[in-house]
Order: sequence, then C-alpha cells, then structure tokens
Amino acid sequence: MLVAAALVAAACDPTDQRRSAAPEATTTPSASASSAASPEPVAARGTAEITLAFGGDVHFAERTLKLLDDPATAIGPTSSLLSAADVAMVNLETAVTDGGVPEPKQYHFRAPKTALTALTEAGVDVTTMANNHSLDYGQSGLRDTFAAIEETGHPVVGIGRTAKEAFAPWVKDVRGTKVAFLGLSQIRERAPEWSATASRPGVASALDISAATAAVKAARQVADVVVVYLHWGQEGDSCPTARMKTLAKALADAGTDAIVSTHAHLMLGDGYLGRTYVQYGLGNFVWWWDNAFSNDTGVLTLTLRGRDVTKAVLTPARISSTGQPVVATGAVAERITSDYQKLRGCTGLTAAPTTH
Repeated sequence: MLVAAALVAAACDPTDQRRSAAPEATTTPSASASSAASPEPVAARGTAEITLAFGGDVHFAERTLKLLDDPATAIGPTSSLLSAADVAMVNLETAVTDGGVPEPKQYHFRAPKTALTALTEAGVDVTTMANNHSLDYGQSGLRDTFAAIEETGHPVVGIGRTAKEAFAPWVKDVRGTKVAFLGLSQIRERAPEWSATASRPGVASALDISAATAAVKAARQVADVVVVYLHWGQEGDSCPTARMKTLAKALADAGTDAIVSTHAHLMLGDGYLGRTYVQYGLGNFVWWWDNAFSNDTGVLTLTLRGRDVTKAVLTPARISSTGQPVVATGAVAERITSDYQKLRGCTGLTAAPTTH
C-alpha cells in the first residue's frame, strides 16, 4: 500500500508561522531540535479535567476529494466526537497544493487548501503533517502548503521552514492547563531529502532520537502537558516494531505524557509505558482507498487531570463507501472494541499507569 518517508526544513522565523497558523492558541518560542538539557517542567497548574480527541490518517483524494465540495460536511458524522473534546487532532497525509512536481516515490497525494478548512469545520483544532506524504510534490508543494496554512489559519505541527519550526509545539491553554502538541515522523523513505534542517524546509524527523527528545524537553518548559503525535510503524502490521518501542521509551523518559500515532493503515494497541499513555496506531480515518488493510477505525478520547491520562476511550467506527468514518453500532461496534482490546497483547504496555 503506501510507501514510507521522512522529511526536510529551511529558513523563516518559526514564531511567525505559529502566530499566523494558530492565533487563538498560546504561542511560544520553539526550541532548537538540538537543544540540550532543559530546566524543570512548568508546574501543572490546571486542576480541571480536560479531554483530547484524536482521529487517524486523513486524505482527500479520489473518492474523498469530492467531499471537499462541501468542506463543512467533509469529515462526516464523527465530527461531533471531535468537536465535543477540548482539543482535537488528526494526521493530514497530503501536500496542500495544486502544483509542484511529484517526488520519486510510488504514491502521491495532494489536496486543495479547502482540506484545511474541512478539518477546522469538523472541530479539529490542530493537525500534524509529519508524515511520508506532506512533501509528495516537493519543495514547491511544501511552499504552497505553508501558504495555505497561513491563509486558512488552521494550526499545523510537524513541518516547518526550518528544523526549529518543524519541531516547535502548538500550545493551547485549556482552562488553566497548557497542553503542547508535537508532530514527529519515524518513516525512513526519503528521510535524507525530506527531513527539516537549519537551512531546508521539511518534516520533524524522529529518526534522530536526540532531536525528538530535545523537542519534548523544550515543550515541557512551556506547557503542563506534552502530547506527541507520531507517524511510524510497518504498514499492515498490527504490532509495534522494536524501533517504535525504543522511541516510545525515549519520549516517555523525556517527559511526554501521551503518544498517539498512525501509519500502518490499521489499528494497533494502547496502554501505559510507566505513567505515559501510548497509542501505537489509530489506522485510517478519512480514506481514499476502500479496505486499505482495514476499514476499522475510531475516535480516541483521552481524559486528563493535570499530566495524568485518567481515561482512554476508543469510539469504534467504520470507513464507509464515501471514505468517511461512521460510528459503529451493535455487533460491529462490539467486534471492533473486542479486537482493539486484544491488540495490547503485543505492545508491552500495561492497562494502567505505573511508575517508571
């Protein structure tokens, strides 16, 4: 099915993009991906219970491209679950451009800027584009993507005009709790050409674990809660790889409170790594190709109090003939829920938090 990739970055002040892309959120200066040790994290001030919702991979191509004729309804009925949370997040697997030149890889995806409008209309507050398709149409397509982000005002993480910008968090104050959201990719395909650097635009690549953990430590300086949305794993494999587990441990040790992720085109299990909540794969969400490994999907809702993930609930859904996720009911919902619970068996995660 889809091919893997990692990504690139160049110059421009990251704070400027964060302000234009996320004017309603608390904006913070991003730390360089090469930052060393960080001071103690901000003390968790918020005592209110907050909810974060997550969907998986989103495309607008072929059957799902026509959904953008009406951006307000493009995501479909699961939008109500996203809108109900304090903050909602998905992964957008496409360049946002009408131009550009296809990169030397098998699959290429691009969508008009109304893709970002559709996400906003669905209640998605922040989107990660740290994946193996955001540069499908090269640096020209990426420049168009940045322009679309600025024009629509939809917050995006995981890509940037420099590594500093790509690794920068989007920070939202939710009733006194500051939550930082990072987007990272561990995909190796085209990583040398696509990974953000000090002088090249691109993606925040977690292949450099030191850069990934430095980004988490920097986010801990300015937020009470740190969430990392990752693109990783093996397509079609419902168990996390050794590389995924190694990175999850490093991110947890660096201070990450929750990890959610996609890429395998089917769901993987969840649980706790010490006190850190880890979801190894949410599968497809709004998808162009029928039954790409699995049409099972869902909306993951996390409940937090302070830094602690106190509840994780997957509302099961199925991808319909339109490519939109539809909440499952009856026997189908029971089957998806049962299958999902069994996936924890190969993750090495626990059902409840423990001390490291």
